[in-house]
Amino acid sequence: MCQSVSAIRHLLRQAEYLISVHNRSQLPPDRGREVAIAGRSNAGKSSLINRLCHRKSLARTSRTPGRTRQLVFFRLDEDRHLVDLPGYGFARVGGDLKRHWKGLIQGYLEKRQALAGLVIVMDVRHPLKEGDVELANWAGSRGLPLHLVLTKADKLGRGKQNEALLWVRKQVDPEVGVQLFSATNGQGLAELEAVMSNWLLERPDQPAGRSDSPGQ
Repeated sequence: MCQSVSAIRHLLRQAEYLISVHNRSQLPPDRGREVAIAGRSNAGKSSLINRLCHRKSLARTSRTPGRTRQLVFFRLDEDRHLVDLPGYGFARVGGDLKRHWKGLIQGYLEKRQALAGLVIVMDVRHPLKEGDVELANWAGSRGLPLHLVLTKADKLGRGKQNEALLWVRKQVDPEVGVQLFSATNGQGLAELEAVMSNWLLERPDQPAGRSDSPGQ
């Protein structure tokens, strides 16, 4: 096992719950490096986080879409975090709450200097819905490194998986990462770990900043 793979797996397995943030004033100090994970409600975001960190219940999964209503920080070490963003796209959520979530997410993504990259989680059977496209375009316009993960790949055969993967890749900038993933069988885990390694471990002495090439 190469050193970077061993290092990122060790780091991710140290993940522990730190804080749930309802307002930007509650955010932890803006230092080190963070990766934010976003997605529509019920897209498999919590299951992805649990698989990535080799934990069964680090991120809570729910049968009720829209349950996560805050930014949830998971501490990896003193200077690195994963951040679970509130799910979006659930029709039953009221207008005031929707605006609060959007303001919270936008403010965090726009101003957070520690943010090294954004992962957008999408159900492989329903990729690039309106909220996904809006968030991806917003991130790209600001030069925020971006990686798209098509979850629940085990729900489709190999042919349909590849069709969805190729279709999404044609819709986005070539420099945006796109991959298949299954929390059930671990498909795509090594590929996602490589992205995490690049964003969280590369040049640890430098601030995350922004890139001119999303996905790089």
